[in-house]
Amino acid sequence: MSIIERLPRFGMNKVRAALPEPETHLDINTDFGKPVLYMEDVSVSFDGFKALNNLTLYIDEGELRCIIGPNGAGKTTMMDVITGKTRPDTGRVFFGQTIDLLKMDEHEIAQGGIGRKFQKPTVFEQLTVFENLELAMASNKSVWASLFYKLSAEQKDRIDEVLGIIGLAAHYKRQAGLLSHGQKQWLEIGMLLMQNPRVLLVDEPVAGMTGEETERTAELLTSLAGKHSVIVVEHDMAFVRSIAKKVTVLHQGSVLAEGTMDQIQNNPQVVEVYLGE
Repeated sequence: MSIIERLPRFGMNKVRAALPEPETHLDINTDFGKPVLYMEDVSVSFDGFKALNNLTLYIDEGELRCIIGPNGAGKTTMMDVITGKTRPDTGRVFFGQTIDLLKMDEHEIAQGGIGRKFQKPTVFEQLTVFENLELAMASNKSVWASLFYKLSAEQKDRIDEVLGIIGLAAHYKRQAGLLSHGQKQWLEIGMLLMQNPRVLLVDEPVAGMTGEETERTAELLTSLAGKHSVIVVEHDMAFVRSIAKKVTVLHQGSVLAEGTMDQIQNNPQVVEVYLGE
């Protein structure tokens, strides 16, 4: 059960107080176009099965990278390692030039600048769109601060900015539980943006969406690249083609191929193990 599902339905101040105290945002000494995330020779085994097998992956600052591969290729385990949910048996995982993610727990990594969006949207359905973004804001959520909490003009401007980015400005007073599936996905992305992440991991964002919602999601993720590094794990090849400049194919826990979508689709090995299924 998620933290959202565990929280009782009470006032905003008490909800804020129930959430963990945020950490100071990590200082990352990287420039646009240089790697912001390093995974080198990472291996993970579960009961003798190698979910990751000497995986090496580099994600550049500000890039949008699509990760594809058949079921069991290691995509979820890769995300689990990056976010601290799973510890690898061997290998190195660095955020920026000097931050060793293997020495941090999930909470520190999330607060430090790596946000993860799971396939199923998780929002506070009893609260409005605005309140969800307000709650997700990186700010002091101690009990004392919550008792006298009031949004600053700068914070309101940031929420308005994110509402515009995710296309929900007209729905800011609407209860989140009444949103469509696609709108809930965008709201959760907005909640991550309120934390000012440097890296966003997005798992199968268009599963269950209408054609119009899928197109809007493509526009949203493309717009985030540059200000954020966006890693998208997806099975919908038409969607991947619409957003991807660089695609990484995983197979049996390792990188099978990397390149443009055209290069990937014309790679005989990729066709054999994945696209030809």
